[in-house]
Amino acid sequence: MYALVEFKGKQYKAEKGALLKVDRVDAEPGSTLEIDSVLLLSKGEAGDAVTVGAPYVKGAKVSAKVESHEKDKKIIVFKYMPKKDYRRKQGHRQQYSIIKIEDIVGA
Repeated sequence: MYALVEFKGKQYKAEKGALLKVDRVDAEPGSTLEIDSVLLLSKGEAGDAVTVGAPYVKGAKVSAKVESHEKDKKIIVFKYMPKKDYRRKQGHRQQYSIIKIEDIVGA
């Protein structure tokens, strides 16, 4: 059983017990989240019994637990204009959260 959920503007495939790397959530590690924006719900292993929402599946929820908060590797943003003596170097580390899917409740 899996579900396609929309969380913070992005779509993820959620299966029971899976770990998802999502944008940082304002919640303490160990707390639970309820995601009710389920786009698709599949109850069978081979793809049978698929429910597609319009836009969301009514009554479907995904409960998740916040495992930890982390930072991604650093990326370098470098801007320049040739022959103009313009150079800008900036680094960025994106913050994200690891959540574990506890349960998928279907309609």
